[in-house]
Amino acid sequence: MNNYDNSNIRRQDRILEADQALNLLINGEYGFLAMSNDGSAYGIPISYIYSDNKIYLHCAPEGEKLRYIEKNPSVCFCVVGSTMVQPAKFTTAYESVLAFGDIVTVDDNDERMKALELLVDKYSPEYKEIGLKYAKGSFSRTTVLRIDIKRISGKSKRSDAPSVTDRSK
Repeated sequence: MNNYDNSNIRRQDRILEADQALNLLINGEYGFLAMSNDGSAYGIPISYIYSDNKIYLHCAPEGEKLRYIEKNPSVCFCVVGSTMVQPAKFTTAYESVLAFGDIVTVDDNDERMKALELLVDKYSPEYKEIGLKYAKGSFSRTTVLRIDIKRISGKSKRSDAPSVTDRSK
């Protein structure tokens, strides 16, 4: 991952290794999309798929997120893996990855359909045939967004509990 950059992390002892960050980005359950425009901020949890240094999302063809993106395509996408509150230590063990980049609406129908297929593969692999039929049926009223990632950063504070990055090994 040539765009992995943790130089801005204050606690360098908490850096998540690049392969672990990529694994978390690939296998995370959902992400949080953060946007801003005209001094206002907006963020939402959302299903996603990571593929080839891009993040794909889907949504309705209108709404708040699209209005923000239209004004400012620069976004931050966060995936949090396993967490564990440690009350006696007054801390929380965690793992997270941030992806920074520009978000665009995907106009190419082949790329749109491929992104929807990847989403079905990730979230409903045992229902792929039905999922693809559903995606094709709702295709005209589904917007696909793509984050072209410029930089990725990862951080963790470990505990003894299994993490998303540990479970994949």
